[in-house]
Amino acid sequence: MNIDFYAAFVIGLMGAGHCLGMCGGVAAALTLGMPGQQQANRWPYLLYYNTGRLISYAIAGAIIGGAFAGIASFGGYSTGLVSLRLFAAIMMILLALYIGQWWQGITKIERLGQYLWRFVSPTAKSLLPLKSPVAALPFGLLWGWLPCGLVYSTLSWAAVSGSALSGAAVMLAFGLGTLPAMIAVGSMAQQLQNLLRNLYFKRASALLLLLYGVHTGYIAIKQML
Repeated sequence: MNIDFYAAFVIGLMGAGHCLGMCGGVAAALTLGMPGQQQANRWPYLLYYNTGRLISYAIAGAIIGGAFAGIASFGGYSTGLVSLRLFAAIMMILLALYIGQWWQGITKIERLGQYLWRFVSPTAKSLLPLKSPVAALPFGLLWGWLPCGLVYSTLSWAAVSGSALSGAAVMLAFGLGTLPAMIAVGSMAQQLQNLLRNLYFKRASALLLLLYGVHTGYIAIKQML
């Protein structure tokens, strides 16, 4: 498997603190308003919700991957992808700085999706409270489009994947990386949440992403020269 897929998985895993802030409340609220017996069995709701969310990520990755592969082919496929990979490397470095809590500027990227979210949000909220576990699937599909700097940064790697299928795979890997944090919210696994939120753990992970971003950028610059 391409190392970019592993990097996307790590981004999702190590960006858990951001995921908890953006979507954690949603995952925890999935069963609000339901009878006590239903609340005791949250797993089907979490499963369908997160499945829908991952499908949305994969669709976005396929769109971006396919679109940029087509754009790159106009300027010379190889040259175009090398330029995009340099951009993705820069985004990886900025993301590492964000995860390590050294720089928060990447959250400004989330504003790019606010316009679209104004139209999606009312539909998503209208599905609550959920009537059944299956109803959590379309809810997750819609919530997957929530403006998120972490998602947008990972999409830059889907853009340089070379195809729609690879772009979808990159974003699916990212989504799988977010699962521990999201499932931990729903199942109240406090110990896992504490680990993923630990500053030292996040900074150690951020350093790995930073090194990978610098290495990728260095390779891209060498190929351009």
